[in-house]
Amino acid sequence: MFVGREQQLRDLRNLMRKSSPSLVTCRGRRRIGKSTLIREFGKSAARFLVFEGLPPRPGLGNADQLAVFAEQLAQQTKLPRVTLESWPQAFQLLASTLGDEWTVILLDEISWFGGHDPDFAGHLKTAWDGLFRRHAKLILVVCGSVSAWIEENIIRSTGFVGRTSWDIVLDELPLDRCDLFWGKFRGRIDAGEKLTVLSVTGGVPKYLEEIDPGSSADNNIQRLCFRPEGILFREFDQIFSDVFGKRSVAYREILRTLVSGCRTHSEISSALGKKRSGHMTDYLNDLQLAGFLAKDRMFDPKSGRTLRSEKYRLRDNYSRFFLRYVEPQRGRIEKNLMREFALAQLPAWDTLLGLQFENLVLNNTATLTQLLQIGRTPILSASPYMQRATARRKGCQVDLLIVTKHSLYVVEIKRRQRIGLEVLQEVQEKIHRIPAGTGRSIRTALVYQGRLTDSVKEEGFFDFIIPFSALLAGIPGDEPVAE
Repeated sequence: MFVGREQQLRDLRNLMRKSSPSLVTCRGRRRIGKSTLIREFGKSAARFLVFEGLPPRPGLGNADQLAVFAEQLAQQTKLPRVTLESWPQAFQLLASTLGDEWTVILLDEISWFGGHDPDFAGHLKTAWDGLFRRHAKLILVVCGSVSAWIEENIIRSTGFVGRTSWDIVLDELPLDRCDLFWGKFRGRIDAGEKLTVLSVTGGVPKYLEEIDPGSSADNNIQRLCFRPEGILFREFDQIFSDVFGKRSVAYREILRTLVSGCRTHSEISSALGKKRSGHMTDYLNDLQLAGFLAKDRMFDPKSGRTLRSEKYRLRDNYSRFFLRYVEPQRGRIEKNLMREFALAQLPAWDTLLGLQFENLVLNNTATLTQLLQIGRTPILSASPYMQRATARRKGCQVDLLIVTKHSLYVVEIKRRQRIGLEVLQEVQEKIHRIPAGTGRSIRTALVYQGRLTDSVKEEGFFDFIIPFSALLAGIPGDEPVAE
């Protein structure tokens, strides 16, 4: 099932209207659907060739990557299987198979190919200039989960300046596209039950594909996460090993510091017992590029400026759930001792659901801003807001503060079984503590999951009241299409 990448697919197909070849980069976290998107696009071409490197393992070298490239080339063309000595030879052989018909070439997990040859990117650039660019009906897609490798070696490389035609960064699917994975059950499954599943899977297509729509949320999560055969029991170790290799342990430790909430660079370093350093900055950037972290910049409503202070948030729901609940029970799961239990028995389960719900909303800010009827008004900032307490002012935390030229949207994100008038008092106090600047109106919004008492609506305090089901439904007139 191909779901939810309609705009990216249109953008790629538009490249076929050009009279010149295109070099495209595609990046994003593992399981986000990069290869699926390009394979779907490949159906539009007369020829589609796919090459994928071998995942990292001890003893693997450049010769092994060249060998698998040669094997894949022979399988997809009329060329015989040959022994390749270098990447220039490999690219020259590939170019010799190109003709006048539209051809899409996918170099998948490019960092695996290039990880054992420090000159790999240079060889690719030379091949593009001297070989591939001669073919007007060619689209070469460089794809990878190690987004930092593509960023460093292609996007920001002086050698590739002016050569890339399109850069695709795939994020999680919007919630209305996630809803499609419940198929024919979609209309009769409660939004709260969908939220429970999405609190573990996020908007990651591969994880959503594993849902059994006819089974309960508890049964799905128990099957996927708490059984030794479950894909989400094995997944975390695999993606971190494949994406980060020998440094995977360091990256995991960083994520672990963020399981309970966001932190600054210094706070993360302190929690790990390390000094703030350039290495830590690189690690945080890598995790951000890979789709596991978000870096939220604070906006000062009083001065109207974005502050230099920033906090890192674990935006990947699966990683938080795994580190909080699955990893500590690894031994019991391997012995099949976690087959029968209810999610409600997990410690602080309601608290974690609140964090995961907030993550889902923040990751779908684009949909939310349309539901808030912001329209085409330029958005200056959209992120959580945190104000430290000082001698002159009280502390304050807003789940999401959206800033436009004339308005501040104070968005409260709440998941409770029952939501009453106390939510009004909480938001009123936050508004009182925010140092609002001149010339901006304050508008209020509540995004919620649970039972909202009638009194909350009757008070008329919130300008917008948006149930989670509205985010699942998406924007009117933008009906998701499954292909």
